[in-house]
Amino acid sequence: MSPVDVTGRVDRLRRLLVERGLDGIVVTTLVNVRYLTGFTGSNGAAVVPVEGAVVLLTDGRYRDQAAAEAPGLEIEVDRDLLGRAAARVVGRWAVETHTLSVDAHASIASRAAAELVPAERVVESLREVKDDREVAALRDACRISVEALEWLLEQPLTGRTERQVARTLEQRMLDVGAEAVAFDTIVAAGENSAIPHHQPTDRVVGRGDLLKIDFGARVDGYHADCTRTAVVGPPADWQREIHQAVQESQAAGVALCVEGTPVSDVDAASRGSLAASGWLEHFTTGLGHGVGLLIHEDPFIGASHAGRLASRTVLTVEPGIYLPGRGGVRIEDTVVVRPQGNGPEVLTATTTDLREIA
Repeated sequence: MSPVDVTGRVDRLRRLLVERGLDGIVVTTLVNVRYLTGFTGSNGAAVVPVEGAVVLLTDGRYRDQAAAEAPGLEIEVDRDLLGRAAARVVGRWAVETHTLSVDAHASIASRAAAELVPAERVVESLREVKDDREVAALRDACRISVEALEWLLEQPLTGRTERQVARTLEQRMLDVGAEAVAFDTIVAAGENSAIPHHQPTDRVVGRGDLLKIDFGARVDGYHADCTRTAVVGPPADWQREIHQAVQESQAAGVALCVEGTPVSDVDAASRGSLAASGWLEHFTTGLGHGVGLLIHEDPFIGASHAGRLASRTVLTVEPGIYLPGRGGVRIEDTVVVRPQGNGPEVLTATTTDLREIA
């Protein structure tokens, strides 16, 4: 991939800093450094003044990588990143206290001739709204994910362990074009499907099992997130009932993923659907979250979220019903918020119907 053009991202950040009466921000959270500079190394920081050059700080291991990934930025190479940052700040600056350690904050504060204030997740708020390049990477990641799942569900899975199924799906995503998997794949059979974040075991997939698969590919640093629940052989009435209830709940939430919708309304729609079908007490997790350079990022969908959805926010909607000792269903899509009248764009475009597999 060519270097990322971060000009628009930095300009948006600077406008927010000016509104808050700040002279700049020291960015130390690596995912935020990547977002603002394009640098993907494991040790870096960025000094972003409201006026003047953005400075990328890293150590000697990443000299060439930094030059290649952030060609338009001033780059300083030193092992003491905080000291270098402190030397550059004068006035009133934000620092990422939500991720800095106490010692790291003390180190920069003791050496900076500036008033340091909390950044209050200002970069994370910018990352909620994706640009065209980000949406394209997410679209590719979701396409690869869905293609791999469709292939998997055509294979005979009965008699294989959860671990074997998970590894097979992960390998298929890599074969189809993923740079990596987005997270450790969840494959949960039978009673294990009632565990929301089950880790695959040697439990063998058998006839009559619900099979819950939560998975995703990563492309250019961006993560797909998708869950589907199938059944091995003909479904029992109770399996069909809870799957239908989750499907309806998920559709109600997805339908509201349009610009201007209060985030809490998305949560209320999905939960209201489950309440109407009589299954709400068995939905024990959050409804969804933003997705991008991290698999879980802002915004997190919930009743307490006071904001409204912005166009080109990318998030998941993933209600579930979990019946301990019996089984569970989750359906999850990665969705792009679009303007009113256009409807949301579902990136994980594969059926949410209950599928019978062998």
